[in-house]
This record gives sequence, structure tokens and C-alpha cells, in this order.
Amino acid sequence: MTARHTSWWKTATGVLLTALMLFPVYWMLNVSFTRDQDMRKSPPDWFPVHGTLEGYRAVLDQQLPYLGTSLVIALGTVALTVALAAPAGYALAKLRPRGGGVLSFVLLVAQMVPGIIMAMGFYTVYLKFGMLQSVPGLIIADSTIAVPFAVLIFTAFMDGIPGELLQAARTDGAGNLRTFWSIVLPMSRNAIVTVSLFAFLWSWSDFVFASTLDGGGAHEPITLGIYHYIGNNNQQWNAIMATAVVASIPTALILVLAQRYVAAGVTAGAVKD
Repeated sequence: MTARHTSWWKTATGVLLTALMLFPVYWMLNVSFTRDQDMRKSPPDWFPVHGTLEGYRAVLDQQLPYLGTSLVIALGTVALTVALAAPAGYALAKLRPRGGGVLSFVLLVAQMVPGIIMAMGFYTVYLKFGMLQSVPGLIIADSTIAVPFAVLIFTAFMDGIPGELLQAARTDGAGNLRTFWSIVLPMSRNAIVTVSLFAFLWSWSDFVFASTLDGGGAHEPITLGIYHYIGNNNQQWNAIMATAVVASIPTALILVLAQRYVAAGVTAGAVKD
């Protein structure tokens, strides 16, 4: 078999696998435009021949408060994660504290703890301090998922920053804090974007912490909005899918805009000169 035929089969296989993986997304879009009376047709319509916007009208009428709460929680999680993880990554990468290797191992193990176990622990603490059903409580809880990963990303990226730059800053009289703020942090843009993206995605899609710590609260995220919507309107699948489509738009846009920074941030530290 020639190289040309081999390349053709590889391309065809890639297209087929991509189509299979994207089919649920397409079906979500299709159902979001499908009328209620066409929902149970057999065979189903592969295209919304008699499309309707009723599902998206329901989203605008009922789901916007949930989307706003999710946005606040996600941005708060990003801010808290970067504020905690960036200095920690700098310390592990450049200051080499005693026990740094053990701390890195602990951060790695922390990512293996199931979220539901952490949620139960948070529930006990929040119940004692009156933080249940609160937006700050969800921000803190979601940050515990993002921070260990973020510290490892920052450590790998900052480890690749030339030590000569930091030494030159210290020669000019800059302390560790000034060096971190003026030299290391501006050079870590790719890592910051990567960490911010993953923290945003984790908090935006979180259901375990939201249902455990914020169920029944005055300000619930979109994951609970969809959950309640399914429970209360289990026949209006076009509205349910329309909510899912709208909730996916912010994350899709962020992924498209930040993909080149993410690629550089994730691979940082993989190759040493």
C-alpha cells in the first residue's frame, strides 16, 4: 500500500471518529430546535425541519439567573486559584523550600481524592460556619479542585524561566516578592491562561459541590438550573437541550480563544535545554 493510500485511510478514520464524538453535540442542537410534538417521532428527524425557538425563549425566561451565578462562581474560582497557585508554584520552582518534593507529591495525590468525599467534608465545615448555600462557599470548594493542578502547572512553567533573569533582578535590589511580581508573573502568561481556563471549566461544570453545598439556595449555578429544569419539565426536551447549548457557549468560546496559550502552558517544562 502506497503512502498516499495510507494517508487517505488515516484521514478518513480521523474524520469518522471526529464525527462520532461530535454527534452528541449535533443531536443536542437538533433537539433544541425540535417541536414538542415531533420529539417522539419514529424515526426521528435528523434535521429540525419544522424548527422552533421555544426552547431558547424558555432559557431567556428561566435560566439567566443560573447562568449569572455560574459566571460569578467561575470568575471567583479563577481569581482565587491564580492568587494561591502562582506564588506557590514560584516558591517550589525557584526558592526550593525544604520539603518541596513532598509537597509536590501531596498535591499530586490530592487530585486523586474523589470530589464527593471532599464535598462531605466541606458540608460539615460549612454547616458549622454558616456557609452553606453561599456563592463564596462554592468558590472556595471549586478552588480546592483547581489549585493542586494549578500549582503543578505553574511549577513546571516557572522552572523553565532562566535563573539569570532572577539573579539580575536580585542584583538590582529586588526581593523575592518584587522579582515574582515584576519578572516571573509577566513571563508566565501562558501558564496563567492555562490555569484560568481549567479552573473556569471545572467550576462552570461542577455539579457535585453545587448539589451538596448549594442545593435549594437563593443563588444556584447553571448545573443545578438544568437539573431542576429536567425534574420540573421532563417533557420539554427542546428547552432542556437549549439550556445545555447556551451553557456550552462560554466554555467553547474560551477554548477557541485560549487554545494556543493552553498548548504552550501545558507543555511547559516538558523539554529541558
